[in-house]
Amino acid sequence: MTEHLILAPLPGTFYRRPAPDAAPYVEEGNLVAADTVIACIEVMKQFNEMTAEHGGRLLAFLLADGDAVDIGQPVARVVT
Repeated sequence: MTEHLILAPLPGTFYRRPAPDAAPYVEEGNLVAADTVIACIEVMKQFNEMTAEHGGRLLAFLLADGDAVDIGQPVARVVT
């Protein structure tokens, strides 16, 4: 098994759900495809979806919902 880090493509605010009252895109432990949306990053009121980038099991998120994130910062771990 190989572990991959999913890195933030841009700086902003990290969100695990599409809206405050919505369920998270995915939960830790879920199986994901490379194109599965796992989170979004808000920059100046624009919401940019993030994908898993690798198919496998999402092991953990490394940020909490609403945390500030920098470009290139690891946000999650996936194992293939």
